[in-house]
Amino acid sequence: MIKESINFKEAGKFEETRFEKIHNVIFESSKEASILVAQEIANIIQRKEELNEPCVLGLATGSSPIKVYEELVRLHKEEGLSFANVVTFNLDEYYPMDKNNIQSYWYFMHEHLFNHVDILPQNINIPDGNISNEDLQQYCIDYEMKIKAYGGLDFQLLGIGRTGHIGFNEPGSHVNSGTRSITLDHLTRVDAASSFLGIDNVPRKAITMGIGTVKNAKRIVLLGWGISKASIIKKTIEGEISSRVPATYLQQHNNTTFVLDTEASSELTRVKTPWLVKSVIWTEELKLKAVVWLSELTKKPFLKLTDKDYNDNGMSSVLSEEGTAYDLNIKMFNKMQQTITGWPGGKPNADDTYRPERATPEKKRIIIFSPHPDDDVISMGGTFDRLVEQGHDVHIAYQTSGNIAVSNEEALKFAEITKALNPESTEADTIINFLRNKNSNDIDLVEVRKLKGLIRRSESLGATRYLSVPDSNVNFLDLPFYETGTVKKNNLGEADIQIMCDIIERIKPHQIYAAGDLADPHGTHKVCLDSLFEALKRLKHKSFMDDCWVWLYRGAWHEWESYQIEMAVPMSPDQVLKKRHAIFFHQSQKDGVMFQGDDSREFWIRAEDRNRLTAEKYHALGLADYSAIEAFKRYFF
Repeated sequence: MIKESINFKEAGKFEETRFEKIHNVIFESSKEASILVAQEIANIIQRKEELNEPCVLGLATGSSPIKVYEELVRLHKEEGLSFANVVTFNLDEYYPMDKNNIQSYWYFMHEHLFNHVDILPQNINIPDGNISNEDLQQYCIDYEMKIKAYGGLDFQLLGIGRTGHIGFNEPGSHVNSGTRSITLDHLTRVDAASSFLGIDNVPRKAITMGIGTVKNAKRIVLLGWGISKASIIKKTIEGEISSRVPATYLQQHNNTTFVLDTEASSELTRVKTPWLVKSVIWTEELKLKAVVWLSELTKKPFLKLTDKDYNDNGMSSVLSEEGTAYDLNIKMFNKMQQTITGWPGGKPNADDTYRPERATPEKKRIIIFSPHPDDDVISMGGTFDRLVEQGHDVHIAYQTSGNIAVSNEEALKFAEITKALNPESTEADTIINFLRNKNSNDIDLVEVRKLKGLIRRSESLGATRYLSVPDSNVNFLDLPFYETGTVKKNNLGEADIQIMCDIIERIKPHQIYAAGDLADPHGTHKVCLDSLFEALKRLKHKSFMDDCWVWLYRGAWHEWESYQIEMAVPMSPDQVLKKRHAIFFHQSQKDGVMFQGDDSREFWIRAEDRNRLTAEKYHALGLADYSAIEAFKRYFF
């Protein structure tokens, strides 16, 4: 039985705050939200079927709608949802682009949806990336007219780019624009670079439905997942309508809903600063968040905030609970001060009442889970070093091989060295011949993936040996979900979870460190974190888990907000330098790394800048002045 769709409320009557101009709903996870969106689409399909009418869907590509399509496929296979009456129009396609190219949206849609349901092939409409330049303008007009001939779109599914684009309507797009060719914004191409194994391979143009086409849809649902979308989501929902942020035109549509996860919604005023919007229950966590916000807003350390600062900035209610600014300031100062520790494994023979970690057992068994073979040193290299120096039994678990991030040129170099050392090596011949003749659509041979994985293993062992970890404590898990040879990975499977359970059961850790960075641009961090969470769920009844604490670090892309940090490990200049040297062992990821997103800095520079900024934020709040700080948040399971 297909459930009711997301509740829609008329524009102007739904807002919890005057700041918001587009209806939006927030979910704990994108998976839960995607299922509900799929159910709404299914309801529309069934209603149109009952009326013996075609159901005209506008569909999107990219990572955001994948779970929606998975649920639609499930509804078809398990609950009998038919697509026989469905006509689809896709938003866009790269240009030029052959439909059989694995990066094409034609390929994407067939792989994720069309190959698995009973839609009629003639009812599938995707912009043709092979159309000649001479015929392109007329083709776009015909695409537009075909949508109109069906009476327009009954439902339009959208994602949103960090430029604020919907479809490929980049900044500058006109509100009445129709289907057309467009030049892609540099940031859009940067975001696509991981799928194309480098920005140089990303097309510079695309064919896209226009803003006007999208706005004519009877119902619009936009999906927004992850912290990387939070800023543009706020601008779109709360900002003024502007061609600089094309998605803001959706404020003019009277049946649009933004479906968000908690991270994508995190910059909305009612989420980030709810006390500015309505009466709140002042929990200890919310008090800390508010005082940090006020300190940063006024550029004053905690202990210099006054009653007037609180009253002038909408926070008088918190003072009515705490008494005076002085009392609250001292309380929050102490709370932040107590997150700082030079003993991430706990300080022996010390009162741990106000310390982030326990004093006992004095020597702990520790697992550091690293999604890729360099996340451990990039994200927590200083803490890693401290744990080893302080005598803990530290085990490293590299969850994936990271082979996809090794360039073909790097692999060819090692294959040629192997051939020079062993002229009889037929495996080296196979790798060399493949890499020298590789086409953009070719998936790496097993031998090539093995070599690339070995390159990253050797780099990891160089770093762990430098930090004095014995090889016997270094574990390469090679989780199966990752081993596809392409950027697109498999879903988390039973084999992945069992591998995670096995290593936790074997080591019986007192501490686990894991990457809590859900904004990872290619998704591996999230799957690795999900594998840990599922393993913890299965093992929580084991007696040794009663004494296991889990600390989450963030990767190279984002850091915890100051008020979220529960353990802050300061580093001296010497430790910063030692961390840098550990990162340098990952040589294949230096000098033009394949997946660096929109940040041109190398990972070691990003890590140092981020750790320095965290220290500066602590100092600005009135705390001690350190060179750098690594930050962690505890996870309770």
